[in-house]
Amino acid sequence: MLVLKNVGPKGYPGMPEVGNMSLPAKLLNKGITDMVRISDGRMSGTAFGTVVLHISPEAAVGGVLNIIENGDMITLDVSNRILHVDLSDEEIATRKQKKKQIVQFQERGYVHLYQKHVEQANLGADLDFLRGGSGSEVTRDSH
Repeated sequence: MLVLKNVGPKGYPGMPEVGNMSLPAKLLNKGITDMVRISDGRMSGTAFGTVVLHISPEAAVGGVLNIIENGDMITLDVSNRILHVDLSDEEIATRKQKKKQIVQFQERGYVHLYQKHVEQANLGADLDFLRGGSGSEVTRDSH
């Protein structure tokens, strides 16, 4: 299985839309017509094939996506809402310990605010200091 890793917004502004990547010719030539793309990134518009986005916690803040290696077995069970990498807790801990931190946190400005205060996708990717201040009512369709 090919896994696309993306260091998300906690690490870098302007996160690429990797989910919208077409299949490489090397795979198409072998008759492979779909592959699962897994990313902690964002995507707007339509995708090519099967895409799982907004994995959290993001790779940049120590999420498991950061330590996935070629050959790791990943199970995606959409109907049961399961995404699982077949690694022991011990192996995950060992890999995280060996992994070098690549995030460069900014000292000031919007990127600093984004890195410090935007929550993970599972929490709504909102600014943490605005949590609970807007209510939950959606008054119109946003699309």
